[in-house]
Amino acid sequence: MLADDVTVALSVTGALTPAGLGMSALIPLMEAGFVDWVVSTGANLYHDTHFGLGLAMHQGTFQADDVELRDQGVVRIYDIFFDYHVLLDTDAFFRELIGGPEFQRTMSTAEFHHLCGKYVRAREEALGLTHRSLLAAAHEYGVPIYTSSPGDSSIGMNVAAKALEGNQLLLDVNADVNETAAIVWDAKTSGGKSAVWILGGGSPKNFLLQTEPQIQEVLGIAEKGHDYFLAVTDARPDTGGLSGATPAEAVSWGKIDPDQLPGTVICYADATIGLPLLAAYALARHAPRRRKRLYDRREELMARLKKSYFESGRAAEPSPRR
Repeated sequence: MLADDVTVALSVTGALTPAGLGMSALIPLMEAGFVDWVVSTGANLYHDTHFGLGLAMHQGTFQADDVELRDQGVVRIYDIFFDYHVLLDTDAFFRELIGGPEFQRTMSTAEFHHLCGKYVRAREEALGLTHRSLLAAAHEYGVPIYTSSPGDSSIGMNVAAKALEGNQLLLDVNADVNETAAIVWDAKTSGGKSAVWILGGGSPKNFLLQTEPQIQEVLGIAEKGHDYFLAVTDARPDTGGLSGATPAEAVSWGKIDPDQLPGTVICYADATIGLPLLAAYALARHAPRRRKRLYDRREELMARLKKSYFESGRAAEPSPRR
């Protein structure tokens, strides 16, 4: 899975960055070239930004009295506490960014996060901090980060609030769908392979996996599915939900290459346990890879996908007679 010709996608759900796993696991994996592109919840990116701004998060307890916490201005994410002003300060940071001239247009979430990462990195440098923020590290290493539901987080809420003032920023979900499919298509047609590493489940899991149905089912381009599947989840398959769906079920959708099904892996564990163990193992046992810097190649990859769509995909089919 970490061979040089494998493009590794990572989906991130659950409260991973608030627990410090961005700094301790995800950034080192990016730095080593082990993660090439990411689909994350907006919440993980929002709470990641607290660290880049030098704001404090504290270990607490899930058994606290939440009414009392609210009265004291303390916010809780399971067993993590932080002051309510951390939210207000982070909101103010994003609203200031969103109001800037660079943001007055339509863009993919990867481009939006790349621009945000530039400014988070500048704030880190001003504060004398290093590699505290996943957004800043992704900007530095050219790793595109997508959000499958951009309105479902405090970042998206601030984008919406600025729109009430006439701000022109629009996050283009069509570009996200096509850019992620283009990344996978390039990986497969350039003599390499595509790997998916899923932490948790939810919308990011499906958005990452749906790249293959987008190529096969919707664009009509012949393909077989992702080559590697590694998931860390506590979701059961018997509920019928996407979070617990197995790679075997994914084969039926064309998401996973059926020939690779015997090698797929699901680890039923809390991702806050599984991620640091897997990261430590990979970093100790495998030499760093050359970073693919896929963010810098987005236009090239989109051009290749579009060419295939019009030459051998559904767009090349004769129009039906009326």
